[in-house]
Amino acid sequence: MFRVDLRLRPDPASTPAAISIAAALHYYEREGRTWERAAMIKALPCAGDLKAGDALLAEIAPFVWRKHLDFAALADVHDMKRQMQTFRGQNEISVEGHNVKVGRGGIREIEFFAQTQQLIAGGRHPELRVRPTLEALNILANSNWITFEAREELTAAYEFLRRVEHRLQMVADEQTHSLPTEAEAVERFARFFGYDDRAAFAGDLLAHLNRVQNHYSRLFEGDPAGTEKLPDVDYSAGPDDKRLLEYLLTLGFKKPKMVAETVQRWLSGEYRVFRVDATRQAFNEFVPDLMRGLSRAEEPDDAVMAFDRFLQALQRGGRLISLLSQNKDLVALVALVLGAAPRLSDMLARKPQIMDGLIDPRFFGAMPDQSELSARLAATLSDANSYEEFLDRLRLFGQESLFLIGTRILSGTVSAQHASVAFADVAEGIAHTVNGLVMDQFAEQHGRIKDQETAIVAMGKLGSREMTASSDLDLILIYDFDHEAPDSDGARPLQGSQYFARLTQRLISAFTTRTNYGVLYEVDMRLRPSGRAGPLASRIDSFSEYQEHEAWTWEHMALTRARVISASPAFQAKIEAVIRDVLTRKRETGIIANDVLEMRRAIAEEKGESDIWDLKNAAGGMVDIEFIAQYLQLIHAADKPGILDVSTVQVLDNAARLGVLSQSDADILRAASRLYHDLTQIIRLCVIAKFKPETAGEDLLRVLTRAGDAPDFSSLEARVRETQSDVREVFLRLLEGMSRQ
Repeated sequence: MFRVDLRLRPDPASTPAAISIAAALHYYEREGRTWERAAMIKALPCAGDLKAGDALLAEIAPFVWRKHLDFAALADVHDMKRQMQTFRGQNEISVEGHNVKVGRGGIREIEFFAQTQQLIAGGRHPELRVRPTLEALNILANSNWITFEAREELTAAYEFLRRVEHRLQMVADEQTHSLPTEAEAVERFARFFGYDDRAAFAGDLLAHLNRVQNHYSRLFEGDPAGTEKLPDVDYSAGPDDKRLLEYLLTLGFKKPKMVAETVQRWLSGEYRVFRVDATRQAFNEFVPDLMRGLSRAEEPDDAVMAFDRFLQALQRGGRLISLLSQNKDLVALVALVLGAAPRLSDMLARKPQIMDGLIDPRFFGAMPDQSELSARLAATLSDANSYEEFLDRLRLFGQESLFLIGTRILSGTVSAQHASVAFADVAEGIAHTVNGLVMDQFAEQHGRIKDQETAIVAMGKLGSREMTASSDLDLILIYDFDHEAPDSDGARPLQGSQYFARLTQRLISAFTTRTNYGVLYEVDMRLRPSGRAGPLASRIDSFSEYQEHEAWTWEHMALTRARVISASPAFQAKIEAVIRDVLTRKRETGIIANDVLEMRRAIAEEKGESDIWDLKNAAGGMVDIEFIAQYLQLIHAADKPGILDVSTVQVLDNAARLGVLSQSDADILRAASRLYHDLTQIIRLCVIAKFKPETAGEDLLRVLTRAGDAPDFSSLEARVRETQSDVREVFLRLLEGMSRQ
C-alpha cells in the first residue's frame, strides 16, 4: 500500500518503533543533531491524537529553531550531504546513472539549500517556519535571504526533477531516483518523458543540475561556516612574530603585542586549567574561531583580557573546554558575551561556574515561570549551612539567572518582553525568599509582635515587570500589628515602629551587603511616603493617610505601578484596596496635566533630553510614554477603573479599548514602547556608561540592529528618531491641551 520508513525516529539504531514523548524530548534535548533539526522542519501530525502531536512539536520547537546556532548549521548539513554522496558513490554531475534526488545538483540539494537557511533565520523570523520547500524558497526570496533569480531557478529545477523522479518510478513501479546507466535506456526514458531524443533531455537536465549545484556550492562549499578563512598564522609565535601582529591588526585589535603575548600565554599551557594535555589540545583547536569572535567586540583588546581572566579563574575546566572545542556555536556565544556585554563578561570572568547554565538542555527552552524558578531557588538553598552561605547562594542564583537571561537576549532566543518578565520573576522570587529568611532570623533575636503583618511592595520597573539587567529594586515595606500590644515577645523586645524599622534595615542589608559573590541587588526606597525624610517602613494606616492627603501627583503616578510581591493573602488584599482607592478618586484633569508637564520638564533639565540613544529620557522617549499611561490612569480611573494596570503597554491597550486614547495614538505608543524595550535590554547588557554608536563595536551594532528589526544600523537610527518625534507629538498634544483647562 505505502512504503513506511521509521529511520527518522530518535536514535533509530537502539530504540523501538514507538517511544514515549518523554524519551523523545530527552533525546532531542541532549543528543539531537542538525540533520534531525532539518528533518523536523517538515514534521506534521497526521493521525492519532493530533493535539498531542501539536504539543510535541511545540515542545521541540526550541530544538529546531535555535537562533544561536546561526551559520554553523551550514557546515553540519553540508558534511551530511558529503557523507550521503560518498555512500551513494556519486560526486559529479552526469546523465547516465545520475541520482536526481541525492546526487549533485539534485532534489536534496534544493531542500538543504532552503532548510539550512530556515534553521539559521527561522528562530528570529517565524515566517520561515514552513514545511513545503517551494514555499520556503518563496519566503526566503521575499525576505531578501536569497535573490528572486535563485528562487526562480531552484523552483524550476525542483519541479523538473520531481517530474523526472515520478516518471522513473512509473517505469517499473520501483522506488528509484537514478536514471538508467546505459545511453540507450536514457534515450527511451527521454522519449517517455516527452522529449524527442536523449540530447534534448540531457540538455535541460544538465542545465537544471548545474544551476542547483551552483547555488548550493556558493552557499556551502566556499566557506561552510560562513566566515573567512584564516591565513596561515601561528598564534603561539608571540609578540615577536611580525606576521601575527599584522594579522591581529587586520582583525581590529589595537594592541597586537599585548594580544599576541596573551594568546601565547594561553597556548603555553601555564594556567591551571591547561595542566591536562587533552584540555590544552582541545583549547588550541578553537583559538582561531575565538580570536575572530573577540575581534568584533566593542573593545577587542578588553575582550581578550576578559577571556584571559575567565581562563585564570577556571580551576577544573576540562569539561567546559572540551565542550567549547566541539561546539563553535557556543564559542561564538561566549565570544559575543565577552566582546559585546561587559556586564556579563565580568560576571563570567569572576565566576566561570555560571557558564554551566549554558550547557543545561533547558537553556534554549521556554523561559521558566515563577513556580519553576521558586523550585530551582529552593533546591539551591536547601543545604545551606549558615546565613552567610545562604546569602552567597542567593547571589550566585541571581547572577546566574541574570547571565542566562542576558545571554538569551544577546543570542536572540528570547524577546525583550519575555526577558523583562523573567528578570522580574527572578527578583520577585529572591525578594520573597529574602523576606522570609530575614523575618525568621530577626524573630530569633527580637521575637514577633501580636498579629504582625509585613509586605514588600514593588514599585518602578519591578512593579511593572519591565526590568532590565541593570534595574534596581524600587521597594516599599508596609506593616501592621495589634495596636493594643505593640511590643515584640523576644529576648530583646522592640516596640512596633522601631521593630519594623530595624527589620527593614536588615532586609536592605541582605540585598546590598557585598559578600564573596558580590551584591544581590541595589535597593531604592525613595518612593516610600515622604521619600528620604520618611521612615523606612510605613504602617498601613499611615500609608493610607499619606496617600490620601499628603502625596504629590508624581507619587500617585509612581503608585500606578505598585505591586505587592511578598505578603499574606489577607494583608496583600488590604494594601491593594488602599492603592485602588487612591488611584480611583476624582481628580482635576488640568491640574494633573500641568503637574505631569512640570515633572517632565524637571527631568529634562536634570537628565537632558537631546541624546536620542538615551531611550528613557530623550524627548519622545520611554518617560513620555510612561507619563502618558500614568496620566490617563489618574484622570480616568474614577469613571473607568478598567484602565488600571501596572504594565505600561497594557494601560495603553486598556485606554484604547475604553475610548480615552485614540487607536492611532495607541498604535504609535505601543510600537515605540516595544522598540525602546527591545533596544534598552541590549544596551543595559552591553554598555555600562552611555551608548555611543561611533565607539560601539560590530557585535553590539549588529545585535541592536537585529533587535530593532532593521536592515542596517543607520536605518535603525532613523527609525528611533522618527519614533521619538511621533511620541513627543502625542505627548504634547494630550498634555498641553488639558493643562490649560
